[in-house]
Amino acid sequence: MDGPGYVDDKDRLHARLRRIEGQVQGVARMIESDRYCIDVLAQISAVTRALQGVALELLDDHLAHCVAGALGESSGTLDAKLAEASAAIARLVRS
Repeated sequence: MDGPGYVDDKDRLHARLRRIEGQVQGVARMIESDRYCIDVLAQISAVTRALQGVALELLDDHLAHCVAGALGESSGTLDAKLAEASAAIARLVRS
C-alpha cells in the first residue's frame, strides 16, 4: 500500500474541514455575541454531525484500502487492521 486510502480525496476532505472550521468559528462568534443557548447548541450539533461525516468517510476509506489491502498479507497483518478498524468504530460510537 502506498499512502492512506483517502489520498485521492485530500482536496475534498480539506475543503470539508475548512467549512467545519468556519462553523466552529461561527459558534464562537455566537457565544461572544450572547446568542440564545439553544441556537448555539443547534450549531454545535451541526458541527458534530459534520465531523462524524468526515470520520465515517475516513473509516470507509480505511476499510476499503487498508483492511482490503491486508487480505493478501499475513493473518497477523489482517488481524491488526481489523482491530484498528474495530477500535476506531468503538471511539466513534462513544463520541
